[in-house]
Amino acid sequence: MIQEQIDLSLETETIEKTLSIIELIKSGGLAGQLIIALLTFLLVVTLYIYIERLLTIKAASNVDPNFMNEIKDCIINGNFDAAKALCVNVNSPVSRLIHKGVSRIGRPLADINSSIENAGKLEVYSLEKNVSVLATISGAAPMIGFLGTVIGMILSIFEIANSGGQIDIKLLADGLYTAMTTTVGGLVVGIIAYISYNHIVGRTNKVIYLMEANSVEFLDLLNEPT
Repeated sequence: MIQEQIDLSLETETIEKTLSIIELIKSGGLAGQLIIALLTFLLVVTLYIYIERLLTIKAASNVDPNFMNEIKDCIINGNFDAAKALCVNVNSPVSRLIHKGVSRIGRPLADINSSIENAGKLEVYSLEKNVSVLATISGAAPMIGFLGTVIGMILSIFEIANSGGQIDIKLLADGLYTAMTTTVGGLVVGIIAYISYNHIVGRTNKVIYLMEANSVEFLDLLNEPT
């Protein structure tokens, strides 16, 4: 009987000490809630950019394996218009580079190479659109969280200074909640943004490599003796 009462008392104490995330945020005061709201906004921006860029890069990396073979056949047969039409129909970063090169056939090879490089820079810029925002959030989010930590500690010290020499942990609760919740929130958002940034950069580099490989193959085709 006594053991059951002890177990019931422990369960009651455990339930009383359990807090939900929403309760933690509410307990952090206005300053903590504002910082958590800002971190939530940054998390939404991070996920939006990540998903949007991932879909864009996935579409850009889909290149028909026979694309360059068909371009080669058109070039060898002197059917440049068909090669341009094929590039337009495919409509990918690689095809746009090849289209730029085909449209410059007849000029010096150096001019064609320069034209493809310039078009490649524009394609890379398009692929990396808003990716720098992920890098910024990955660095800024933890600092915003630490700002909440500083604010929370200031609130705690203020409560201690005004406690009249009697420190009550309940008086410090709001400041401590602000310090802890904002720190965790900032680190979580920062980690997600950091992983998202590096994944997008890695996928982008693969597309850049694909563009370079096909551009070199196209230039080698033009440089072959006829």
